[in-house]
Amino acid sequence: MASLFQSPAARSTPQRVFITGASTGIGQALARHYASHGAQLGLAARRTELLQTLADELDTECAIYPLDVRDSGALERAAQDFMQRFGVPDLVIANAGVSRGTLTEHKEDMAAFKAVMDINVLGMMHTFQPFITAMRSDTRAHKGQLAGIASVAGIRGLPGAGAYSASKAAAISYLESLRIEMLQYGIAVTTIAPGYIRTPMTAVNTYKMPFLMNADSAAAKFAKAIAGKKRFVVIPWQMSLVARFIRLLPPALWDWIMKNAPHKPRINVE
Repeated sequence: MASLFQSPAARSTPQRVFITGASTGIGQALARHYASHGAQLGLAARRTELLQTLADELDTECAIYPLDVRDSGALERAAQDFMQRFGVPDLVIANAGVSRGTLTEHKEDMAAFKAVMDINVLGMMHTFQPFITAMRSDTRAHKGQLAGIASVAGIRGLPGAGAYSASKAAAISYLESLRIEMLQYGIAVTTIAPGYIRTPMTAVNTYKMPFLMNADSAAAKFAKAIAGKKRFVVIPWQMSLVARFIRLLPPALWDWIMKNAPHKPRINVE
């Protein structure tokens, strides 16, 4: 795979990149990053008008797919259309995700738990599945790459974020399984576990967010990790140190530290 940091003229063919959750936040920043390097893009998200606005801004070949990642059929159709237009992708990024505060004792939060798990975990599988057969059959030397956006919230359970932490822990384990499964086919799988990024998802947080990054800076770091075919990476590096530390804490100490931690607001998620 050509380096993502070469100029478009330095590559013999454009890179083909499919991104979910592309209409806002980190997905939008990733789209802009890859567009600036001459990639042909497939952009999927729920909000048609935001996707179209983004596509109109990008100076590259771009197809938009208004869809919900919970709809496996919609992603199947999007994947087939993308491959008919551009060919087998070099990179598929499962970025779509949602977050909300949840508390198990509230019956009304059951729907939010399901939505978060369906979007953050099943949506990732729905994104990758329709591309894998074609990527396995690709005759090029480099058969492409799958990248999933998880979170440091998946490393230890966070109070008030049971659904989100559980979904990201599941995403991390799923991506590890997938990475091992794809080894025999020469398809790389990268797990990215970011800390706090300034996006609409984090804008509702009322507590301090250490090492907060802007979306464009985060996208560049994500792309560098992907280009290096990292297996698992926490971004930024400061949060990586924190993640290594909290993994080692015994459960009793973690409970004591976190019992009075602030909770993410409980707001509706579709």
